[in-house]
Amino acid sequence: MIEMTVAGIALDAYTRSPIVLLKDGSDRRALPICIGQDQAKSIIGALEQHDPPPRPLTHDLIGNIFDSLDLSLSKIVIHALQDSTFYALLCLEWGDQTREIDCRPSDAIAIALRTNSPIWVVEEVVAEASIPVDRDADEEERQAFRDFVADISPEDFIKMGRRQGTSES
Repeated sequence: MIEMTVAGIALDAYTRSPIVLLKDGSDRRALPICIGQDQAKSIIGALEQHDPPPRPLTHDLIGNIFDSLDLSLSKIVIHALQDSTFYALLCLEWGDQTREIDCRPSDAIAIALRTNSPIWVVEEVVAEASIPVDRDADEEERQAFRDFVADISPEDFIKMGRRQGTSES
């Protein structure tokens, strides 16, 4: 699994629908997830951390319920992508008991931000749905690989094979 953070909210260029962008620790990949307007407002509210609303909103209420029942949100996990729909889990701990509760990723992210809980994404989901963020760094990697390949000879491959205990006859 890959720990990710919320980079922000963007608007889809075609549909004008909000998208939450998660980024990995290296800032090289972003995972865009389409969300609803209400969840976008809730996530923005948690990110900006201005004055709390006069009455708890839904995601604040859930955090308050966790606190009052001594539940802790150990993490959220975005674990699947099926038919363009992401699936997430709230991973709760209560004493020595753990529970996983199915949740929309947008709600899970809004709750995680309010409880300072980590956001994890299964590697297969990141591989399938992420987009590169740092195109310059990606180009540097490609160039470094090209340079490596340009400088290697067939004899180098033979030497590497012998060191690893394999050789062609």
